[in-house]
Amino acid sequence: MPFTLPLDVRTRPVAVIGAGTLGRRIALMFATSGHVRIYDPARKAGEEAVAYVAQHVSEVAARVGSDVPGEATATTDLEEAVAGAWLVVEAVPERLELKRQIFGDLDRVAAADTILTSNSSSYPTSRFIDAVARPERVLNMHFYMPPQQVAVDLMSSGHTDRAVLDFLLRELPRYGVHPFEARRESTGFIFNRIWAAIKRESLAVVADGVSTPQEIDRMWEINTGLKGGPFRAMDKVGLDVVLDIENHYAEENPALPAGPRELLHRYVDAGHLGVKSGRGFYDDYRARV
Repeated sequence: MPFTLPLDVRTRPVAVIGAGTLGRRIALMFATSGHVRIYDPARKAGEEAVAYVAQHVSEVAARVGSDVPGEATATTDLEEAVAGAWLVVEAVPERLELKRQIFGDLDRVAAADTILTSNSSSYPTSRFIDAVARPERVLNMHFYMPPQQVAVDLMSSGHTDRAVLDFLLRELPRYGVHPFEARRESTGFIFNRIWAAIKRESLAVVADGVSTPQEIDRMWEINTGLKGGPFRAMDKVGLDVVLDIENHYAEENPALPAGPRELLHRYVDAGHLGVKSGRGFYDDYRARV
């Protein structure tokens, strides 16, 4: 069924559903050129996300060439968050039933011309549109770690109107991000499929007792010339998120080794989630306030 593309996108807000590590970073990118509403049922999380955007938006807007940066506001009311929005980006935890519920709610309360997207890093939108009456406006729009990593995967739900994909390919660069289309359904999209193999093997090397996170990251820096490494990167994403993603990959491919997931479980069960908890594979982070 054809979809009527949204009009007046320059004056309409973007809604981000979820104020976590990625939600606030996604909000930051859209705030460089407009108003963003952040929905989270936890009021404090929403307030922290707004503060994060306010702290960084002028710098990032200047970097992407936006003369007049916008702002972010937060709400605990989903309907208020999406009212009048031309685009909604879901950024809740990687749990299939939660995403099914959210997209059913979004389809019910969002305007008829609102594009509904998921930042899911492992689930294609085809898996959670059961309760969506208008799937032609739904697709994956997966961010990495903006504002440093600004590539974005776009992937059809299998029902997405072609005009929606073309529209986002044209529109998203205005916000300082670079969209790439996954031309067929792919768990992990494009870059994440490559990154998953690196991440999983790094975890396996530690789980097998061959090396440590710190030594692997240092070798990564020496051999690639890049700063950081797989374990620093996982700490930034959040080890609970990394574990959710690995569990999903294992559901699709039971032959994957269990060692990497068992290692992650030990950290997550101890509450060591990475940067957001102040400790993960490294313990030199200040807890987020």
